[in-house]
Amino acid sequence: MPQTESRILPVLALRQGVVLPGTLVPVPVGRKRSRAALARFGVGAEVLLAVQFDPQVEEPAQADLHPIAVVATVREIRDQGRRGVVALVDGKERVRLSALHFGESYTAASVEPVELTNAESDEARALAKSLRSVVAEVVDDAEVSRTLSDPIAPGLLADRVAAMIELAPARKAEVLHALDVEARLRLVATLFHEARARADLDTKIDSEVRQTLSKAQREVMLRQRLAAIQKELDGDETSDGKSKLRARIDALELPEEVRKVADQQLRRLEQQGEGPEANVIRNYLELIADLPWTERAPTTSDLDALAATLEAEHHGLGDVKRRILEHMAVLKLKNSKSRGTVLALVGPPGVGKTSLAQSVAAATGRPLARVSLGGVRDEAEIRGHRRTYVGSLPGRIVSALRRVKVRNPVIVLDEIDKLGRGWAGDPEAALLEVLDPEQNAHFVDHYLELPFDLSEVMFIATANELSGLSPPLRDRLEIIDISGYTLDEKTAIGREHLWPKQLGEHGLEPEQVSLDESTIELVVRDYTREAGVRQLGRELAKLCRSLALEVARASEADGPVQVDTPKLRKILGRPRFLDEPAERERPPGVAAGLAFTPVGGDVLYIETTLMPGKGKLEITGQLGDVMNESARAALAYVRSHAAELDIDSAFLETHDLHIHVPAGGVPKDGPSAGVTIFTALASLLSGRKVRPDTAMTGEASLRGRVLPVGGIKAKVLAAHRAGFTRVIIPSKNEHDLEDIPENVRAALDIVLARDMSEVLAHALEAVEPALTVDAPGRPEGVLFALP
Repeated sequence: MPQTESRILPVLALRQGVVLPGTLVPVPVGRKRSRAALARFGVGAEVLLAVQFDPQVEEPAQADLHPIAVVATVREIRDQGRRGVVALVDGKERVRLSALHFGESYTAASVEPVELTNAESDEARALAKSLRSVVAEVVDDAEVSRTLSDPIAPGLLADRVAAMIELAPARKAEVLHALDVEARLRLVATLFHEARARADLDTKIDSEVRQTLSKAQREVMLRQRLAAIQKELDGDETSDGKSKLRARIDALELPEEVRKVADQQLRRLEQQGEGPEANVIRNYLELIADLPWTERAPTTSDLDALAATLEAEHHGLGDVKRRILEHMAVLKLKNSKSRGTVLALVGPPGVGKTSLAQSVAAATGRPLARVSLGGVRDEAEIRGHRRTYVGSLPGRIVSALRRVKVRNPVIVLDEIDKLGRGWAGDPEAALLEVLDPEQNAHFVDHYLELPFDLSEVMFIATANELSGLSPPLRDRLEIIDISGYTLDEKTAIGREHLWPKQLGEHGLEPEQVSLDESTIELVVRDYTREAGVRQLGRELAKLCRSLALEVARASEADGPVQVDTPKLRKILGRPRFLDEPAERERPPGVAAGLAFTPVGGDVLYIETTLMPGKGKLEITGQLGDVMNESARAALAYVRSHAAELDIDSAFLETHDLHIHVPAGGVPKDGPSAGVTIFTALASLLSGRKVRPDTAMTGEASLRGRVLPVGGIKAKVLAAHRAGFTRVIIPSKNEHDLEDIPENVRAALDIVLARDMSEVLAHALEAVEPALTVDAPGRPEGVLFALP
């Protein structure tokens, strides 16, 4: 009997399906709150089945639900693993939804009974009898006939008949809202007659189609005979292989264009004997059968899970993780309307670009395929070779999709900046279509020669630097910069990630080795100097190999092997890197600059010297055009301001200047050495040394202005790694300081310079005045007086 007072029930919100009273139906349960409700109340509990107006609403409010709902009893709960949870529910009665209550884990609702009108009227009984007889004439099913013949109320009969009919959710909702039983019976009778008319029409169309199949049946019969003949000629194995291939392709859901080409090639294959042409066709058809035309991997958009995965597998990189989470949040909000994603992780080697991509794939539930592009110089590697060539193959993108067998994987384009160009074409140009969301929905591989949709693929490219990529390709990438790690971050990565990993790889247990707290920091500081942690991993592996030998030789009574500083020195050797700025005594004319390279920031020394001559300028060190111009601009500034700087211009005309940048085997270029070159010249001509704790970067103009440059974060981190305590940068780069870790900023004295006078004031040491042999009244060797 229906309840007569208000009550509170847990809610299962239905996106599309409508459950009517008197029916026993399975209901898929996917939402977290609905699952929590089932878990709490279990089998036998009463729940409220409320239908949403809009199935796209993820967390429906009361306004999003139909006011009339159904109270049902949970008969069974089945957990189907990845496919979710299914609850078998038995609809009982209609109620009116009066209020929603959002609890901590599940949603409940206050419901009130509804009043049914004309439930037992004579007209209702007559309509029920008529409906029962009409259904019995049409439906030839003993179970259904028995169900309808039971003495049930007219309204319940209408609900059961409506549940039997294939109806759109909106039409079934009309039945749910029909509180007048007579009107409900008339509505169901109308719907039943409409369904019967559709069924009769379908039967007529099916009969007409069968009559037109004689040609197709004749073709099938001839194909069977041809297969029998081919079986006698080639043997059972070949024919069986062709039959299996046809069965595979026939079972696929292929686009119309692909189906047409596949059927054509199958007919050609079945007419061919064994030979090279048959092998080409078979390989092509196997590719079509292997590609994921409709298969998708079930994905998750749980941002908390993604954040937890990134935090667990990668230390630091807060800005990078935030950028990735922001991008994934946009994809979640756009839902099915989102196009493919093209991210580019750019940074020095060893900072975790590829492992970040792997973490994104694992956290989103997508399979990962890695495509290495380093050294690729053939356009066919991307687009594939045409089948007319012997040994032709599909391109790397299609081959990756063939391996993962889903159309929405994560594809990592590793080392995209290492692409080359050769006589066979430009692979960068081929990537333009692959990485353009406006075009890749119809990507055509030369081998496949059919459009394949790449719009659901998440592409993640990795690169050390993007200056070599063409502007159109860079324009298609969502670039995320990953700079190097600080000393503290490297130490934490070594302690929390690399050391446990190396212990496991070398068969060591943590209790077998006792590691001093400062040991890993010592390895980072004295044995590695890199932006990433790859060399740190190698040094720890070397340490573990030595410890494994010692553990294998020791007995259990000896206890864990102790690793302290002396033992570390014995295993790894003498330190490879020292605190150079604090120890090196540099003469006047030598300044430390900061450079940005594909492997991160680096320290670059500028050396100058003076010799008798004719006022010439010699520049060595394999410098590029821009760096040569910076050196000439610095000297031009000195010459043009000779009077202001108290320079003996006649002295410069009788002496040659030589500027050299060490590591002559490495090409160098860029404008950011201008300030360093000017400082080195000023140091040489004034006789004042450059402070050994100071490094600098910036472009110098002919007017003596210090202009902004790029790569400030990487350069400052390089100065910190090298042991410098003062860094001079352009004042217009002040906003870049926000990207530098707080502990690095605290450890450095960062000077913001607007012009060269400020640079010289902070970079040069003071000198004691001394008599000179060249110009009475000046310090020895001093050519001009600095402020």
